[in-house]
Amino acid sequence: MDRKKLVAVITGIISVLLGVVYLILVQLLDSRGAMVPAPITPDLSSLTQTMIGFLA
Repeated sequence: MDRKKLVAVITGIISVLLGVVYLILVQLLDSRGAMVPAPITPDLSSLTQTMIGFLA
């Protein structure tokens, strides 16, 4: 096998492995359940309202 074919095969194997690892990672993260939003504290709420008022 010449060098170009060897590089192509190795690159293909690496890309397939990365794809499989990505799919496994997505499955693991998805199996944790729904995301719960962070609680909004009064300080953060007033800051958000101030920023929205400033931008409007």
